[in-house]
Amino acid sequence: MKRSRINEIIREGDAFIRSFGYVMPPFAYWTPEQLRERRPEGIIGARLGWDITDYGQEKFDELGLFLFTVRNGRAEDLAKGTGMLYAEKIMISRKDQLSPMHRHVVKAEDIINRGGGRLVLELFMPAEDGGVDRHREVEVPTDGVMRKLPAGGLLTLDPGESVTLLPGVWHAFWGEGGDVLIGEVSTVNDDLTDNIFTQPIGRFSTIEEDEAPLHLLVSDYDSHILSR
Repeated sequence: MKRSRINEIIREGDAFIRSFGYVMPPFAYWTPEQLRERRPEGIIGARLGWDITDYGQEKFDELGLFLFTVRNGRAEDLAKGTGMLYAEKIMISRKDQLSPMHRHVVKAEDIINRGGGRLVLELFMPAEDGGVDRHREVEVPTDGVMRKLPAGGLLTLDPGESVTLLPGVWHAFWGEGGDVLIGEVSTVNDDLTDNIFTQPIGRFSTIEEDEAPLHLLVSDYDSHILSR
């Protein structure tokens, strides 16, 4: 993706988020220079911040996702079973924009439709070898009520509704009828190692630096901060 396009998506996404009354934390608006000068371990180490991905496929409008990690614990806390064991994200899934089929090994998550259009999820249970079980019925909690779907069934969430996805459950999702503001509340999030896709795609975008970054992405931290 071109950096100019990423900057545009950040501006559009920030306006969309604000339209629902959600206010981003102050560090969201730090310039790259401010982030480099301050180098806060609680932000950089936890990989909080902006995350715009086209999954390395160069077609963001059809295959992509807007994310901002607001808070995140550490993997070592999970291992100890104490400390900050949770994470929170705010996301935008555009109308008909696919977030491709994937699962997590460690992370359990609540996916919440915070407003806009409907959020549609395609769901499969994991097979014994970790792959997609295309025969087993899917059972997931939706706001405390268990829902059963056939393998590959579509779960539609209206604004205010949510689903809990336990580790291993395969899921893809997209907005229907309009762009969707999504909340994610989960156990500790590790986007470097805890995303397994059915297709050979990447989690992050390859960036063409055609202009200066408006804000750094979490995927910029290694090259723009930690290596300097």
